Amino acid sequence: MRLRLEVAYDGTDLSGWAVQPGRRTVQEELETALATVLRVPQARLTCAGRTDAGVHARGQVCHLDVNATVDPIDLRRRVNGVLPADVRVRRCSPAPTGFHARYSAVWRRYAYRVCDDPAAVDPLLRHEVLSWARPLDVASMDAAGSRLAGERDFAAYCRRRVGATTIRTLLELRTRREPRGLVVVRVVADAFCHHMVRALVGALVAVGDGRRPVEWPSQVLTAGVRHPAVTVLPARGLTLEEVGYPPDEALAARAQRARAVRVLST
Repeated sequence: MRLRLEVAYDGTDLSGWAVQPGRRTVQEELETALATVLRVPQARLTCAGRTDAGVHARGQVCHLDVNATVDPIDLRRRVNGVLPADVRVRRCSPAPTGFHARYSAVWRRYAYRVCDDPAAVDPLLRHEVLSWARPLDVASMDAAGSRLAGERDFAAYCRRRVGATTIRTLLELRTRREPRGLVVVRVVADAFCHHMVRALVGALVAVGDGRRPVEWPSQVLTAGVRHPAVTVLPARGLTLEEVGYPPDEALAARAQRARAVRVLST
């Protein structure tokens, strides 16, 4: 039986998603709690996308295979009773046939939140909002971001990994100011490379505070190499908000396609 779990966490005191020796991580906390409740030696989770140390999530998705029939509602209740307060299973349900938390996903949506008025920084939001000392021109940031959308090689905004492609399809990169004054960058893509979101937002912030022109982020992308002026912003402003999946009948086919090595369309 495969279970689909939706998970939320405050990443402030966590060293990211993946298990690391000697460090407290989301995966370790969840797998330990699940193994305890299910009374099994190990519980192995697969997530939609690994998050870095300090990054938060409201809509992380993962799956778990179990060898017996389980009541998902009861499991969620019992696991949340074991988990620490900064990690929560929001939903638990039987996974549709062909579902894979990582490979079946068609998009991931992140939000990066910035407060550009030092006098208005809410102390209660300090763990999820980045404070920025200079005013940000939201319209310029939005214009710069719109130029980056599409299927591209994002090597200039990623930390390269051996054997991994940096080709991604950026579906949306929009910047808006919320009624409460926060600047929110909404980033949606089929998948992300390591540090990609925080580097993209770092480039937009350089435009927003006047250090760089609107054309600069797209020029960096075209160059294809990391630019020393692109800052990877701190993790605390970043939240994984939602993961999107196709209709149930298309889950298996999507997972099969996603496993293929990407190349740019000609």
